[in-house]
Amino acid sequence: MQISHLIKQKSYERVEFLLRRHYITFVPTIILFIVLGLIPGVVYFLINTLYPGLLEGEIFFPLSVLFASIYYLSLFIFFYAQFIDFYLDIWVVTNDRIVDIEQFGLFSRSVSEVDLFRVQDVTVVVAGFFPTILHYGDVIVKTASTNAHIVFYQVPHPNEVRQAIIELSVEDGKHHRQTT
Repeated sequence: MQISHLIKQKSYERVEFLLRRHYITFVPTIILFIVLGLIPGVVYFLINTLYPGLLEGEIFFPLSVLFASIYYLSLFIFFYAQFIDFYLDIWVVTNDRIVDIEQFGLFSRSVSEVDLFRVQDVTVVVAGFFPTILHYGDVIVKTASTNAHIVFYQVPHPNEVRQAIIELSVEDGKHHRQTT
């Protein structure tokens, strides 16, 4: 995916980070998908064991195939929506601004940006055993505005990202003080 499709870069702007959620955070969804995918097979085995011949009738066999098909189609749509939400949440940090692109479901997207010289505070939250061991967490960027803050959810190496944002903010602040 090219960055030019996501944001319109200024002539002097360079991309410092293109961040997504840590891949390990999608593993529970994959496990859930696998478990839910096995349920119809287990149900078929139980029904065939407890009531042999029930699913071989003229009515029950087509109905069971129909319900299994609807179930699997719904499961794949659910998985696809979860993957789209996971994959299309992107945070772009440039030497001038932070762009937050968040996907909500299949057909809703929010894009917001904050100039780096307006950054007041950058906080890292790493909570839990796996985030600590695997080095991922949330980075919260706050500005002077009451409603403007950006949260980078479950990004890899959040302390390094925090430090880089602080340094870029100081550098951008110096540049803006010189031009005014």
